Amino acid sequence: MQVSIETTSGLERRLTVGVPADRVDSEVNNRLQKAAKDVRLPGFRPGKVPMKVMQQRFGAGVRQEVLGEVMSQSFQEAVVQENLRPAGQPSIEPRNLEAGKDLEYVATFEVFPDVDVQDMAGFDVERPKAEVTEADVDNIIEVFRKQQGNWGTVERAAQDGDKVNIDYAGTRDGEAFDGGTAEGSDLELGSGRMIPGFEDGIVGMSAGEEKTLSLSFPEDYHAEELKGAAVEFKVTLNSVEEMKLAELDEALFESYGVTEGGEEQFRKEVSENMGRELRNAVESRVKQQVMDAVVDAHEGVDIPQALIAQEVDAMRSQMFQQFGGAGAQDMDLKSLLPDEMFAENAERRVKLGLVLSEMIGKFDLKADADKVRETIEELASTYEQPEEVVNWYYSNQEQLSSVESKVLEDSVVEKLLEGANITDKECSYQDALAQAQAGAQN
Repeated sequence: MQVSIETTSGLERRLTVGVPADRVDSEVNNRLQKAAKDVRLPGFRPGKVPMKVMQQRFGAGVRQEVLGEVMSQSFQEAVVQENLRPAGQPSIEPRNLEAGKDLEYVATFEVFPDVDVQDMAGFDVERPKAEVTEADVDNIIEVFRKQQGNWGTVERAAQDGDKVNIDYAGTRDGEAFDGGTAEGSDLELGSGRMIPGFEDGIVGMSAGEEKTLSLSFPEDYHAEELKGAAVEFKVTLNSVEEMKLAELDEALFESYGVTEGGEEQFRKEVSENMGRELRNAVESRVKQQVMDAVVDAHEGVDIPQALIAQEVDAMRSQMFQQFGGAGAQDMDLKSLLPDEMFAENAERRVKLGLVLSEMIGKFDLKADADKVRETIEELASTYEQPEEVVNWYYSNQEQLSSVESKVLEDSVVEKLLEGANITDKECSYQDALAQAQAGAQN
């Protein structure tokens, strides 16, 4: 097999591969001879079809099949021979496919870059320092009580937190505008669902009352024609409901998985879950900062466009599924969710993956079995039957590999933190969670 290699630009390589004709022709003949034993054609006994006839009837199709397989196999052999690491699938351009002559084709593809791991000692990390207070537990329990509570009609003026039923009609310069009118619409006051001033204007109104609100749409409103527009809403309040919180009783406790121990045990488990959530949030925030530092320290890394394209496709599919995507076969997802939406984050993810992979090798890190087990048990602890969840992870190779990858990433983070400047910053439980969430969205 003849192989020549050319660097076209950056990470792109072009391989010209020549494969001896005999490798293709002999495989075609072998397959035709094997098929002749079973093929049935009019005028010939089973197993007695002449090779000339087999060539005429099936030769072209079999050859096409063999050519595809030989090009795929020989490409793999060529990249091994030339010590190349392809990133993504190659583009194959046949040069000569003629029977009896050497097969020749050109494969164009990108290779993985050589990543020079930078010394990152001295980078800064701000670590949230918080604790779960009794007040935090009270707040979460009130959320639970609200989730299990019921709305009930009240005969009083509307207050923040109430649910109101309203009719409204919006006008701009005396003319109605699209989306500005509704009847019998439920609205929770304080939810921030409507434009600024709308919900505040309803506070203090009573059932049957009408009111005109003079407001302005935000300058960053999604509808271009309404950005910053001055409008009026005529609002009629039909009814007011307040939330009746669920009682702190056995029914509430059982709905959250606590069947014994009453309120004391319920509070204990809520506090433990919040503590676990806080630890995860702090670890996540610290990890986010380490990953940002890794990306910043390796700005010059070349990134294969093929890997970015793959990551964009994966992110697009993930977003589509998150929004309950159905009937994808009938949609042009690239038009609905264009590449530009994901390109920046995709490039960051790919770069991060390349650098972390190189760091794992440089630091000679392995996915410690005890840490993998500990991580799985932590994930399983929130389920009613944790042992079943643990067994599921260990019986599902894909899920187990995902946990192992996380453990390896965490090992890289621990290694890099050894040389970091870490500053603890006091904050509340809610602030710690908010910081982690904000970092995850960036």
